[in-house]
Amino acid sequence: MAGKRKVMKNFFFIAMIASLLLQTGCAFKDIDKRIFVLAIGIDPSEKVRDGFKVTLKLAKPAGDVKQAISQDFTYLSHDSDSIAEAIRKMESYVDKKLDLGHARSIVINKELISKDLNTFMDVFTRRGDIQMIAYVAVSEKTAEETVTFAPDTEPPATIALFNFFDNTGTDSPYISTTFLFEMRRKALNKGINAVLPIIDINEEKKHFEVNKSLVLKWGGEPVELTQLQTKYLNSLIKDVNEFNYEIKEDDHHMVLFINRVKMKYKIILDEGAPRIDIYIKKSGVISESSKVLDNRHLKKYSEQAEKDVKKKVMELLTKLQENNVDPFGFGLRYRATRLSREDLMDEWERIYPEIKFNVMVNVKLKSTGAIE
Repeated sequence: MAGKRKVMKNFFFIAMIASLLLQTGCAFKDIDKRIFVLAIGIDPSEKVRDGFKVTLKLAKPAGDVKQAISQDFTYLSHDSDSIAEAIRKMESYVDKKLDLGHARSIVINKELISKDLNTFMDVFTRRGDIQMIAYVAVSEKTAEETVTFAPDTEPPATIALFNFFDNTGTDSPYISTTFLFEMRRKALNKGINAVLPIIDINEEKKHFEVNKSLVLKWGGEPVELTQLQTKYLNSLIKDVNEFNYEIKEDDHHMVLFINRVKMKYKIILDEGAPRIDIYIKKSGVISESSKVLDNRHLKKYSEQAEKDVKKKVMELLTKLQENNVDPFGFGLRYRATRLSREDLMDEWERIYPEIKFNVMVNVKLKSTGAIE
């Protein structure tokens, strides 16, 4: 019996050694055989009918980044009728493997947003290496100009586009951030629309301007939001805090520094006409005023702010409703709080254009500022 066990052990040991020797190896490539794609731009093609021009921003290998005094990138472009084919063709333009594992910015030409995004975004959402890290944005100019542009403030070994969206650089309430997977999830979910930031380059070509946004309508015309509407939307749906809020009433001009915003809402269908009760709480201080203020009148200033906030939020909600877009996800909440049935979404699509908004704002100003 002992001899039989010994034979079995030797057999398994030899089989294991043989299997290791027969391994053909994986597709691993050393880092010096790779070139990293940092950003991808997509424009309509001028050479291929209904095609795309894909531009890749590549990081050039450098011996010592600390010694570099300026950015050092290289760019590839190719026109094709599909994004995947364009990238595949560009693999033949360099002697290294195109590595998309660091591609954190996908910039889309504004003209393409109203088309069927599935036709060209499908290739990105299928890639497991970038779907959780890549941000999606819209270019006011061409995507190629945006991707190849280097602002004056851009240091070596990084690109400014990352810092706008990953919360490690600027933290502005005007900037909307949307990951690739978020855009895809909202596109597939009925009852909510994705919001994409718009990237522009200033006239002097010195810096980016990211302070407007687009609300996507999959397969339809998007709705563009102004700077102020983008700020109000961000403050409500993403709880963006620490931003200025400007109020003008007659000859009085005040700027509030809001450091806390909370919003909740309830869809009510069984008490008269369908409505959505929206409760907004804000707190902060008065950071600037065209008149001398008195701390004893803080309640009056708070009521003045409540009136102004309510008016602007109502304008934003009305604009979104009139254009039949829903970045707040009211429709998604409606679906999630009712028993599933076949015509549930059709029911909401009949309700949403007619539903009333009842906005209740509570602003708590804590001080008129540090100067007495």
